[in-house]
Amino acid sequence: MRAPRLTRALLLEAPRDTPDGAGGTATGWTPRGTLWAEVVAGTGREVAATGGAVAATPYRITVRAAPPGCEARPRPGQRFREEARVWRIRAVAEADPAGRYLTCFAEEEVAP
Repeated sequence: MRAPRLTRALLLEAPRDTPDGAGGTATGWTPRGTLWAEVVAGTGREVAATGGAVAATPYRITVRAAPPGCEARPRPGQRFREEARVWRIRAVAEADPAGRYLTCFAEEEVAP
């Protein structure tokens, strides 16, 4: 395996439910730290969504590994942010046999 080029600073965010004042909850996002990453796009497709179709593109985002249970270790359900761009993390796997890097399988949705 070649060493990934970790050239992009992405903010890792975790979901946080807060009371909405009407007896329910609203999902907000809590920053977990900035991780340097390599971002590689896959093949995009159009999917149906509320309010019309959106373009969905899968991404492989590689970051340095962190121990299981560490707040800096990405998990499914979290997301990465880079300014206005957001990638939702679908799955996470070790990228190399030595466990030095993690590959996050993520998806970015962009309205056409």
